[in-house]
Amino acid sequence: MDSPPSLPPLNSLPPVNWDALDALVLDFARSDRLVVPPHADAADATCPSPPSSPSSCTTTATSSVPSSSSSSSSSYRSRLLILRARRALEAGDVDAALALLRAHAPAALADHRLLFHLHKQRFVELVRRGTEADRKAALDCLRTALAPCALDAYPEAYEEFKHIMLVLIYEKDDQFSPVVNEWSIKRRFELAGLLSSILRAHLRAYDPILSMTLRYLISIHKVYCMREGISSPISDLTERLLFEDRDPPVVPQECSLEAPPFDEVDVQALAHAVELTRQGAVDSLKFTKGDLYQAFQNELCRRKLDLTLLDKLVHEYCIYRGIVEGGSRILPGISELKCSQNNNSNNETVSECEMANNQNGDCSTSDISRDDSWSRRLRRVRSSTSEQQRRKRWRGRVDDLDYACEALLDANKHDSSSPALDMDEDNVVDQQDLVANSNTPNTRNMDDQKYEVVLEMQDLTRKGMASKVVEKISTIDPEFFPQNPILLFQLKQVEFLKLVAFGDHVAALKVASTHLGPLAANNQALLKPLKETLVTLIKPNEDVLNGVSLPVLASSLQVAMSRSLGIKEPQLMKIVRAAIHTHTEWFKLQMCKDRFEHFLKIDSLKEVDPPVGSCSMSKGHTDECGNGSSQITTCSSGKVPDEGSSPQVSSEPACDENAILKVMEFLALPRADAIQLLMQYNGNAETVIQQIFQ
Repeated sequence: MDSPPSLPPLNSLPPVNWDALDALVLDFARSDRLVVPPHADAADATCPSPPSSPSSCTTTATSSVPSSSSSSSSSYRSRLLILRARRALEAGDVDAALALLRAHAPAALADHRLLFHLHKQRFVELVRRGTEADRKAALDCLRTALAPCALDAYPEAYEEFKHIMLVLIYEKDDQFSPVVNEWSIKRRFELAGLLSSILRAHLRAYDPILSMTLRYLISIHKVYCMREGISSPISDLTERLLFEDRDPPVVPQECSLEAPPFDEVDVQALAHAVELTRQGAVDSLKFTKGDLYQAFQNELCRRKLDLTLLDKLVHEYCIYRGIVEGGSRILPGISELKCSQNNNSNNETVSECEMANNQNGDCSTSDISRDDSWSRRLRRVRSSTSEQQRRKRWRGRVDDLDYACEALLDANKHDSSSPALDMDEDNVVDQQDLVANSNTPNTRNMDDQKYEVVLEMQDLTRKGMASKVVEKISTIDPEFFPQNPILLFQLKQVEFLKLVAFGDHVAALKVASTHLGPLAANNQALLKPLKETLVTLIKPNEDVLNGVSLPVLASSLQVAMSRSLGIKEPQLMKIVRAAIHTHTEWFKLQMCKDRFEHFLKIDSLKEVDPPVGSCSMSKGHTDECGNGSSQITTCSSGKVPDEGSSPQVSSEPACDENAILKVMEFLALPRADAIQLLMQYNGNAETVIQQIFQ
């Protein structure tokens, strides 16, 4: 039996702007207080990018989003409140949830539908406890809260009120009672989910952009793979990361049911972006009074992520990219060589080696000798630890709920921008963080040394110190550049262009004749870039470096060096690379532009500049540079053709946009299916609908 087709190999997919992902990842880590910035560089907290990635600040600042997206720091306290209320309901403590709402979100209780559901659940929980006092409290709840609320909650509420009273005479263990569903613990979780949806919308307490972007991209990735009948190389991760169930949707109040009709383009865009029915999309827009982006966030945040897994993926990525401190002792991606060492009486080291990449599990002494040789080389080239000291420290997800609510309950006594919870003041360090940090060992093993050297080479490349990078890498691994000649060519290009920019044409020509010429002679694909590089000799000196994009080259070098040294690529990179590819392919099928890609920074993730402005190579050769990430692009315009952003509406005159929308609306079809049907019937929507209903 033939295996189903699959996506292209991950290392052959189009490049991704890892600096843009750095900014999203660090924004997520700060928003959820997962990191503590270095004390010596508190000012760094103002820029959502790793210390070694200055371009990331620009990436974030230049990309505006709709005003409905509140800053993550201002929403942290509100998200804690929502989580606290959610956990209270899931535990059956409705009184605690109501107290939180009255104190901090009274506007939410103006929704009589929600208030009725809360009082109904409170009544059930009081009866469930079974004591005489609780039964009296349940009857009091019926008289003073539930009955009055049932009169104006919604038309069916009074019938539900009479039905819930049956809880008084049927036991909770009776599986055949007419109120078995009302007794179910599942009702707690459904109500907790509904309350979360409502509070999230009222408080504008949306999740960080990264988590929303992952929800969106993974959903599209799954739909695309299912539609095309192909297997996904990241399915093991996506299935665990994004759950199928969602919180219940918010329901518009009666006063908003007569909202004016919405643009069908918005309705269909929302419905297909978050997998809703058309009526579900209309209700969502009614709730937000037509605000498409707020409705999109409301629906997207209903999807549940495995936060524990996401934190691990983010942590792994942050270490790999040098955003936070750490090495192989806490980096799941590194599996080069793990040795537990014990000293014998002669102080000789006995290693119990576990070679993750050696299938035979060989622990020969030659491997240990080679390991020692690597360690000596790495120590020889490491020049400083200043970059490491500037990195942030990983704090992890700490349950701040009790502390948070104390601050919330004292909100009238304290300034709302209390540093205890506001990530704008993320230089706050918990006592437990200080204790954990004091136990950090000062010495690092060989894997840590490898990792630090890779980050140092990346940082030097960003600074344009190409000759120093080549010298140090050649000392570490003399075989690296013979195996990666295109990277060597790019680094020497940077060295050449810097010399030209400083007016030293003689030294620049020496670099070209000594390095660029021989490399191009052995690789025909490098001849054209070599010619274009030499043309810079006749350009004004100040214009030579305008087209140089060092961050892309630095990322390519990091990926290639990490692969050479046995440092595995972070799993988050794999998810983003595959999901960005399927996002592009999906909107090619839709023949339209994604309405939400700018809001979720997906367009920034696709914008990849070439490392050298005038360099042009075939994609087959660029893939050799960095295992498919951050390579030189195939054009000099700064974007990958047909890959840098979602395609525009097709220029083919086959289908009118109104006809597409009409077929989508009447037949509840995805856009791609509607287009295919219209093309079969010459673009006539009425004919398509008639044929379907015949």
